[in-house]
Amino acid sequence: MANFTIADIKALREQLGTGMVDTKKALEEADGDVEKAVEILRLKGAKGNAKRADRSTSEGLIAAREQDGKVTMIELACETDFVAKNDRFVALAEKVVEAAAAAGADSVDAALAAPAGAQTVAGAQTVAELISDEAAIIGEKVELRRVRTLAGDNFEVYLHKTNKDLPPQVGVVLAYSGDDAETARSLAQHISFANPSYLSRDEVPEEDVEKERQIVTEISRNEGKPEAALPKIVEGRVNAFFKQVSLLDQDYARDNKLSVAQVAKDAGLTLTGFARFKVGA
Repeated sequence: MANFTIADIKALREQLGTGMVDTKKALEEADGDVEKAVEILRLKGAKGNAKRADRSTSEGLIAAREQDGKVTMIELACETDFVAKNDRFVALAEKVVEAAAAAGADSVDAALAAPAGAQTVAGAQTVAELISDEAAIIGEKVELRRVRTLAGDNFEVYLHKTNKDLPPQVGVVLAYSGDDAETARSLAQHISFANPSYLSRDEVPEEDVEKERQIVTEISRNEGKPEAALPKIVEGRVNAFFKQVSLLDQDYARDNKLSVAQVAKDAGLTLTGFARFKVGA
């Protein structure tokens, strides 16, 4: 009989995030030797990585790291919330965001190619290799879905848990100049809630604006609006579109009588950039 208990299975499963059956079989094969069981699970998982390539990764976490006057934020995705809250997966995310920040990576490809710290026979291990190795142990598809690095004078990083039992599912990095950190945090929370696409209306692609103008023009005509009044009505609706997608144009979540631009101005803040990630979105 293998020298392990139900408690050993539970402890190893919680450590690695592996399935009950696979964990039990690995301990049986290793005759209760935990280190050997980990290696067995890793080899088994490596063979399964290719089979998991087409699986959906709708869970995961957001992590951020400030380094050298920049903040890097990542979304690391997995298949289940069981793995998302697992210590091994959380530790992997910290290693990935640390490596991405050290490299100043501003894309998934750049982050995957960054050195992850560990040395192998072939040389420095990359983030891509680290994720592949850990996915083999965890037993789920794991992917680095998004990476963004922002530079700025000051930063507010807001990581929000949508479920108290899970790691952060929404992350915001707000870059700004000024001294009012309290207002900056409130604005980062606003971004988390309001989900703007651009900092200002000037950043919205002209083709998107023109498409919106055509749509609201057609809608207004179909509503029977007078032709002479159309220009004013259309511009009003285009402005409403800007209030949806442009951060500075949005109504402030804590006081919809004020725009974000006005709140920032009153606080002596100049907003210079932001990023918002939500797991699975």
